[in-house]
Amino acid sequence: MFSAYLPVFLMLGVAALVAFAVFGLTTWLGPKNMTPEKAIPYESGSETTGARHIRLSIKFYLTAILFVVFDIEAVFLYPWASLFQELGWLGFIEMMAFLVVLGVTLVYAWRKGALEWES
Repeated sequence: MFSAYLPVFLMLGVAALVAFAVFGLTTWLGPKNMTPEKAIPYESGSETTGARHIRLSIKFYLTAILFVVFDIEAVFLYPWASLFQELGWLGFIEMMAFLVVLGVTLVYAWRKGALEWES
């Protein structure tokens, strides 16, 4: 059984080795000339202006959490759709229960105003 997964483990090992090698070589051999311009914090390629300690609105965090919830839905839906026939009715019922829970989550977030950006 291990021999079936050997190519996958080999690929992961080579990928990790290449990533660490590139990171290590750039860290140890790359130029290190820090200038005052490079030390200035920036956002989206431009200098920041105004107060730097402004707290972000909770809407940003709610949007991120909702994105993660529904992104996980997409991650689970694709393999389920790929194996739909093999899973049978039990797999169908379980996926419908999962989708109902996510639907209830969406309705709750909608009623609480989490999807309203301007308020």
